[in-house]
Amino acid sequence: MTGEVDVADRYYRGTIMRVHLGSRTGWLRTSRGRELPFTGRDLQLIGTDAGFAALRVGQTVGFDLGRTSRGLCVTTIRVYERG
Repeated sequence: MTGEVDVADRYYRGTIMRVHLGSRTGWLRTSRGRELPFTGRDLQLIGTDAGFAALRVGQTVGFDLGRTSRGLCVTTIRVYERG
């Protein structure tokens, strides 16, 4: 990736802050500094075949939000290729 944003990319940008592989949960920080939870049970991963193991602390990802019974959370994470 060259640092350019694809105008067709419809996702917000954020950074993975915590990942717990055993419980398949984690947190990401939005570009505005808000931290939001995600859980494997409610999460759709796009851009990787490695599943939850593809997520790394400090990684920039695209994401989308939704509401669950626990409130606002990340429901989609778009993993971008390292370049």
